[in-house]
Amino acid sequence: MDKRLLAGGLLSYGYNHWLSNCPSRWIRQAFLRRYMGSMGEGSGVQMGCRFLNGRKVHLGARNVINFGCLLDGRKFEIRTGSDVSIGPEASILTLGHDPQCPNFSDRGGEVIIGDRVWIGYRATILPGVNIGKGAVIAAGAVVTKDVAPYSIVAGSPARVVNTRTSGLAYELNYNPPLV
Repeated sequence: MDKRLLAGGLLSYGYNHWLSNCPSRWIRQAFLRRYMGSMGEGSGVQMGCRFLNGRKVHLGARNVINFGCLLDGRKFEIRTGSDVSIGPEASILTLGHDPQCPNFSDRGGEVIIGDRVWIGYRATILPGVNIGKGAVIAAGAVVTKDVAPYSIVAGSPARVVNTRTSGLAYELNYNPPLV
């Protein structure tokens, strides 16, 4: 067995099953800063989040990753911009299977999320998707294709339902010590 693969699996297991529910934000953040591909200044990951290969997950500055999220960096990268808010129990997937393949082959792609994107509760982002700057993904939406900047999408599969104002200037700052 590949030693790097084994080490990565052990790191993921350690975080997902032991540290993820540690009530100390400081302890979780200290581990994640070493485990993840990168983690921007002011970003925070709440309790109960799971990573499938954190080395391929890159968070921009001031991201808020709410409780219970799943970030799948098994084969392809996840990259977020700055001031991204990912709602509770959202899933960002980079790998799946080709349903037409007789061998059940892997199929996937990196997920890129622009600055000031807001992803709602239990939304699912599928492999190979780019979400443009300032977009909003409604709660429970299943995003199967790219989302244009400042679009608001909802449903399964997600469709544009409105647009968001451009010129967003906020910076997220949510870092409570015990979540």
